[in-house]
Amino acid sequence: MCGIFGGASNIPFTERDWLKRGSAVIKHRGPDAHGEWWSSDKQVGLAHRRLSIVDLSSQGHQPMADNEDNCRLIFNGELYNHGELRKELISMGCKFRSTSDSEVLLNSYIVWGTDCLKRFNGMFSFAIFDSKKQHIFFARDRSGEKPLFYHKDGSSIYFASELKALFEIPSLRKKINWKSLDSYLPLGYVPGEACILEGFSKLAPGMA
Repeated sequence: MCGIFGGASNIPFTERDWLKRGSAVIKHRGPDAHGEWWSSDKQVGLAHRRLSIVDLSSQGHQPMADNEDNCRLIFNGELYNHGELRKELISMGCKFRSTSDSEVLLNSYIVWGTDCLKRFNGMFSFAIFDSKKQHIFFARDRSGEKPLFYHKDGSSIYFASELKALFEIPSLRKKINWKSLDSYLPLGYVPGEACILEGFSKLAPGMA
């Protein structure tokens, strides 16, 4: 289990302490290492809490950059077929600095773009910021084993492995979604993409 947290906006974030606070809230998801990164224009911030399983070295730390420093990855989960993908990517000229499945995921995106999802066998939620394309790509595994919550408005998007990390963003209102509460009381959970709070959602399984 790892934890991811981040946000992106059309304008620079003037207040950025929320990234550190939100990361601290989900420390229990990844006690082995943590990292934070801001784009040079301060429009994208990413944080990661790591539970080291595949490649215990510092080479597997995140947010992870590709060899050209064009993309940054934060990843929660495991790719079961990372060995096969690594061999295929090496045959295509990719160079690896670690033995982590995180770097396999990142290089898969660089080679195949968003179609990389079709090749993944695993449990995951992740986000990749592509500075060349100036967009952020996040996705969740088909079974929905790894969670990903998000809040989107006209100028910004925030996302996290746990909803409470998003509570550290002062500009976001925390208001109960009564329709979701009606579902939660008899079921014990909120189904589908809905969330217990208005304006917040869960990324559907298998979606990007």
